[in-house]
Amino acid sequence: MNDFLIEFNKLDWEQPQKGIKQKSYTKGTTRIRLVRFNDEFKEKDWCTKGHIGFVIKGNLRVGFDKETIIFKEGNALWISEGVKYKHKVKMEKMKTAELILFENIL
Repeated sequence: MNDFLIEFNKLDWEQPQKGIKQKSYTKGTTRIRLVRFNDEFKEKDWCTKGHIGFVIKGNLRVGFDKETIIFKEGNALWISEGVKYKHKVKMEKMKTAELILFENIL
């Protein structure tokens, strides 16, 4: 790795919880993650963190307070931080999704 190139193929997969694998790189207060979700992923609580990303493969269903949005392969997502934008990933049975996420880690 250098200051300009992030080689995900040289990073190890982490499994922070069941149903999600990720490779991450942090510089300063910003993190980039390559994330793979499968149908075993279940969010117990609402997430209030902000996320900016791009769906590489599959579909990602994200439930918000009053609606669910399906982010499809090739779509970008921009979810602002805060309770007003609380959300949960809801994976469908036998489905997976892979995406890149950019996050502020403060």
